Amino acid sequence: MPRLARVVRKDPRWRVLHAIPVGVRGSDIDHLVVGPGGVFTVNAKHHPRADIWVADSTFLVNGTRQPYIRNSRHEAARAAKLLTAACGFDVAAEPVIVTVNARAVTVKSPPDGVHVVPRMHVARWLLRQRDIHPPETVEALYEAARRSTTWQP
Repeated sequence: MPRLARVVRKDPRWRVLHAIPVGVRGSDIDHLVVGPGGVFTVNAKHHPRADIWVADSTFLVNGTRQPYIRNSRHEAARAAKLLTAACGFDVAAEPVIVTVNARAVTVKSPPDGVHVVPRMHVARWLLRQRDIHPPETVEALYEAARRSTTWQP
């Protein structure tokens, strides 16, 4: 996702990994972003010209309910658990759903613990996160995230 590359160009303290295979059933994390502002699992949802409506735990695409919020929470929890085991310290991961090419995105009330961000705003949104990790923690997280053994049971 070019918007994520922009984050690294603007602030080289950030790291991005793409299409991380997780487990043995063919699951993957679309993008993992690690930086001073935290660890984020990014779930890119491509819905060209669609109307997206979000309220609490409901995510509708053209009026049809999608499991994106539940799935994103699960993905972030799994990433946090696996990174914690690989790093030897507690790791929190926040789920982010990035909407791509939607006609309209309406967030009536944000889902608890899940960020919904249009693609055009994702770089700016990430760069505005408050710093919580020093450089050595970011590097340890990134090194663990790069190892394929981190993501396999």
